[in-house]
Amino acid sequence: MKQAIIFLTPIFVFCFIASSQNNDSLILRKIYDHYLSKSKCYSNLEHLTTKIGARLSGSAQAEQAVQWARKAMYAAGADTVILQPCMVPHWVRGQKEKCFITSSKLKSTFTLKCAALGSSVGTGLKGIKAQVIEVHSFDDLDALGEKNIKGKIVFYNVFFDQTKIRPGSAYGETVKYRGKGASYAAKYGAIGCVVRSMTSVADDEPHTGNMYYDTTLSKIKIPALALSYKAADLLHETILKDNGIQLYLETHCETLPDAPSFNVVGQINGTERPNEFVIAGGHLDSWDLAQGAHDDGTGIVQCVEILSAFKQVGIKPKHSIRAVAFMNEENGLAGGTAYAKFAKEKNEKHLAALEADAGGYTPRGFLIDTTKGLYNQAIKWKSLFHPYYIDRFDVDGGGADLSVIQKSGGVPCIGFEPDTQRYFDIHHTAGDTFDKVNKRELELSGAAIASLIYLIDKYYQP
Repeated sequence: MKQAIIFLTPIFVFCFIASSQNNDSLILRKIYDHYLSKSKCYSNLEHLTTKIGARLSGSAQAEQAVQWARKAMYAAGADTVILQPCMVPHWVRGQKEKCFITSSKLKSTFTLKCAALGSSVGTGLKGIKAQVIEVHSFDDLDALGEKNIKGKIVFYNVFFDQTKIRPGSAYGETVKYRGKGASYAAKYGAIGCVVRSMTSVADDEPHTGNMYYDTTLSKIKIPALALSYKAADLLHETILKDNGIQLYLETHCETLPDAPSFNVVGQINGTERPNEFVIAGGHLDSWDLAQGAHDDGTGIVQCVEILSAFKQVGIKPKHSIRAVAFMNEENGLAGGTAYAKFAKEKNEKHLAALEADAGGYTPRGFLIDTTKGLYNQAIKWKSLFHPYYIDRFDVDGGGADLSVIQKSGGVPCIGFEPDTQRYFDIHHTAGDTFDKVNKRELELSGAAIASLIYLIDKYYQP
C-alpha cells in the first residue's frame, strides 16, 4: 500500500501543476480577450494625445493630464486613486530655434533643422555665431584641447551603431553626448554645442531630449541643440569643403521656478495582503514638440487598463495592484523620487514593479530583475506566453521611474519590451503623434503586461 501511495504522489503533483497551468492559460486568454475587444486603451490614448497633447513637466497640459489620469483610473475601476505631490522642473522652449551655416568660401548659406535640448540655457535675442569644430567622441575633445576649441561651437557628429540589433543599445551609447556634451565642450571654452539627433533614420526631424550641466566639468552653461539627421549630414559635408564655416544659433528657452505636480496612482485593493503592492506604470509627461503618443502615452493607457481588466475578468488579487502615472520622467525623475519617498514613509512593501516606456509596438517580452528571485520565478511562466508570440524573458529589468525604488527599496523591477525597431524613428520628435500608434499592437502589449502582473500577484513570493 505504501508503494502505491509513493507511486501516486508524483502523478498527483503533476496533475495539480497541469491543472494550475491550464487555469492560468484560461485567465490569460480572458485578459487578452478583454484588451482586444473591450479595452479603452486606444480611446484613452486618443484623448490624452489629441485633446491634451504635449505634457512637459510644469506646463498647463501636464496639469490637465493629471486630472485626466485621475478620472481615467476611477473609470477603469480603481478602488482608490492617490495623488502623490512632487515639485517638477519647469523648462520652456520659447520661440522657434534658428540655426544656419554661412560659408564665405562657398558663398552660400544653409538653414539647418534643429531643436533646443531640454534644460538648456538660451542664446539670447542676438544668438551666437562662431566657427564649428566637429568631433566624434569626448576623446577627440581632449585631444584638441582649449587652444582649438575656445570660442567655437562643438558639433558632436556621433552616429547610431547600425549593427546593434536592439536600437536601445545604440541609443545608450550615443545619448551621453546629448546629456553632458555641453559641459564637456564648455570645459575647453566652447560657447555652444550641437549634437546629431539620437536616431538611425535619415530624415529632417530633430530629436530633442534632456541634457544636464555637469558642474564638475564646467560651471559655465552654454546653449545645446540637436540637429536633424539630414542637417547633421549637411553640416558635416559643408565642413569638408570649408573648415572655416560659421554656425549661427538662436534659442529662447529658459528654466522657470519649479512647479507643483503629482504622480497619479490608481489602486485595486488586495484581498489577502492589501498592504503589499505590485505596480505597473509609465510616465505621464512628454516632450513639447508633439503629442507624446509612443513616449509614453501608450505605457500610461496600457497600465490603467490593468485595473479594468482585473475587474471585468473577475480577478481578485491577493496583493494591492497599482497603475502608476509618473510625472517628470523626461527631465528630472521627480515623480519616481516622490513615489519611492511615499512608499518609505508609509512603510509599504512592494513585491515587484514594472515600467512600460518603450512605445506601443508589438510585444516581444520582458527584462526582469534577478533581485529576490523574481527572474527565476518568472521564467517558469514563459510557456504561458507562447500562444501570444512572446518569447523574450531576459535579465536586467527596470525603468527610469523605478530606479529610485529599485535602488533604495530593493524592489525587483521589470522593463516591458515591445519591438523597438521603429521607436527611435520618432522618439522625442514632432512625429510622436497618435496616428503613429497601431491599435492592435497597443492592445496586445497591454494584455501581456496585465498577464504578467496577474502571475506575479498569484505566485511570486520573494
